Amino acid sequence: MMFYALTLIVAASRFLPHPPNVACVGALGLFAGCYLAGRRAYLVPAAVLLVSDIVGHLLGIPGMGFYSPIAMASVYAGATLAVPVGRWLARHQSSGGIGKTVRTAGGSLAASTLFFLISNLGVWLAGWYSMTAIGLLACYAAAIPFFGYTVAGDLIFTTILFAAWQFSVRPSLVPCKVPV
Repeated sequence: MMFYALTLIVAASRFLPHPPNVACVGALGLFAGCYLAGRRAYLVPAAVLLVSDIVGHLLGIPGMGFYSPIAMASVYAGATLAVPVGRWLARHQSSGGIGKTVRTAGGSLAASTLFFLISNLGVWLAGWYSMTAIGLLACYAAAIPFFGYTVAGDLIFTTILFAAWQFSVRPSLVPCKVPV
């Protein structure tokens, strides 16, 4: 239940004012890959994007809604690529402490980088830049400031989601009274 509550909060957060690319979706993909079994993990970030894009389109919210199908598909693909990174994290999180924190931060950075590479390749393929090597480089160069926002957002929201999850599954710190 806690997983779905966090997912709803992430979806709702897309409607709050925020800098460009500071979004919870990459962190949610990482989180879903780590804690949700099966194909459902891939559906979570894609569904959050789709539902919020539909609502954003209907409400006319700038930066949300429908645009080039090629660019949109690359954004969705880039967001869902956080799931296998989350799967990798789940397999390598047996020890706690600083190692777990470093791996989670590294996973967040990897998810941000994959999103940057895939989504901007889609922007280039959609024809927003010339279809040359120079155009591809120009596309990636123009996206560098947004990459910084993506990294910051993913690190912040990964920290929030993973910490909220750990806090929610941690046994109560208040000792219970056992009848004698």
